[in-house]
Amino acid sequence: MIKSELISRIVEENPHLFQRDVELVVSTVFDEISEALSRGDRVELRGFGAFSVKKREARIARNPRTGEAVPVPEKRAPYFKAGKELRERLNEGYEPEQPKKKPAAKKKASA
Repeated sequence: MIKSELISRIVEENPHLFQRDVELVVSTVFDEISEALSRGDRVELRGFGAFSVKKREARIARNPRTGEAVPVPEKRAPYFKAGKELRERLNEGYEPEQPKKKPAAKKKASA
């Protein structure tokens, strides 16, 4: 789902709201989350999950085409950890496929 689809769905479910107001609210929420992360803060949305920033150390990588060593600078990356409610909702009624068992090898009759 993309941002415009989220806005459309909220407007459909809440016909008393104007689309421009929903767009403003959704944009403001995303902007505030981005601002908090850029400051290094953690953002927790109860029942949904938590956004935080992880620091990645500088390292030496390899260019896969040439094999040449390439320095990669230190950087910060966003990290999301799903909350308990979200994980439970995703796994509600979900049953992973069981691996198929191989049939037992037939034993040869001894004479």
